[in-house]
Amino acid sequence: MILNEMGSLRVRVFNALEDAIINGEYREGDSLNEIKLAQELGVSRTPIREALMQLELEGLVKNIPNKGAVVIGVSEKDIDDIYAIRMHVEGFAARLCAENIDSEKAAAMQKIVELQEFYLSKSDFEQLWHLDSSFHKMIYDGSQNRPLMYMLSNFHNYIKRARDLSVKATGRADKSVSEHRAILEAIKSRNGDLAESLTKEHIANAKANLLEMQKAK
Repeated sequence: MILNEMGSLRVRVFNALEDAIINGEYREGDSLNEIKLAQELGVSRTPIREALMQLELEGLVKNIPNKGAVVIGVSEKDIDDIYAIRMHVEGFAARLCAENIDSEKAAAMQKIVELQEFYLSKSDFEQLWHLDSSFHKMIYDGSQNRPLMYMLSNFHNYIKRARDLSVKATGRADKSVSEHRAILEAIKSRNGDLAESLTKEHIANAKANLLEMQKAK
């Protein structure tokens, strides 16, 4: 694991451990030893302990007496359930975004999609992944609904691995960027019905793509 240099030490430790669990580096049932983790990450046990407490709140680990923190992980059913919820809640966020969008935010979203189209031509999937996150976050923020933004932000953390795989899949990145463009145009035209419908379709397509990948393994 490599600690990202951005943010506080506690946040960086949490992000590193969260990524390791979601990416499958730590699997369901694995024990997370504070001393070993502190040595691996080159930090004291305090930020490790704090990160494990936060991971337990996130439902990714469980603290078992006399055993310590044990990985629960994210199951296929978890991902399936989260996609189903996202489809409806994020669709609603897109509708609200279309209703509340201003010229500045529309221009920012336009820039993100244009950058996606550029990096798609370069097959730079790492940049596409980051821009995908930015595009969806702008929809959350554009909804101007704080409880909704918080809910969607948490869901997005749980499916980082699924989104990463989906964006990098052959053919999916091209379709995903095209779908983002269509959602953007609906939002810019303040068509809430269409923005919601296209966002639901976008998430359903991503889920279907992920399921096909899992069957192919």
